[in-house]
Amino acid sequence: MTEGQGILDTSTVILLGRLADPESLPDEPMITTISLAELSVGPLVTSDDQERAARLAHLQQAEADFDAIPFDSSAARAFGRVASALRSAGRKPAARAYDALIASIAIAQGVPLYTCNPRDFVDIPDLELRVVPHPDR
Repeated sequence: MTEGQGILDTSTVILLGRLADPESLPDEPMITTISLAELSVGPLVTSDDQERAARLAHLQQAEADFDAIPFDSSAARAFGRVASALRSAGRKPAARAYDALIASIAIAQGVPLYTCNPRDFVDIPDLELRVVPHPDR
């Protein structure tokens, strides 16, 4: 990967249109197939038609704007280290599975992970985490 690249976690992708400081984002933002998977769940798990439409719009916008980075064998190896570290810290990797998988891709790609929810990534070694100011905080 090149300088200036960074992976956005799913929360940051959802909040992109509301972020006050675009300077807090990488010059070349990327997303993962894990975020696409997470975004794909959203429209299917709500019974509210307006919420479903909003969630579907987020998914479609992400699909249009990004070429998602896949979870490959390097990410799988990184995930082993991430899951082990989370267990050692007393956290259950399954509880934050999407986050752990996204972090694993960032580690394998050697790029920072940008998030509005840094607590989701506590206790993950080798992860270069960049905090993006949350628009509601």
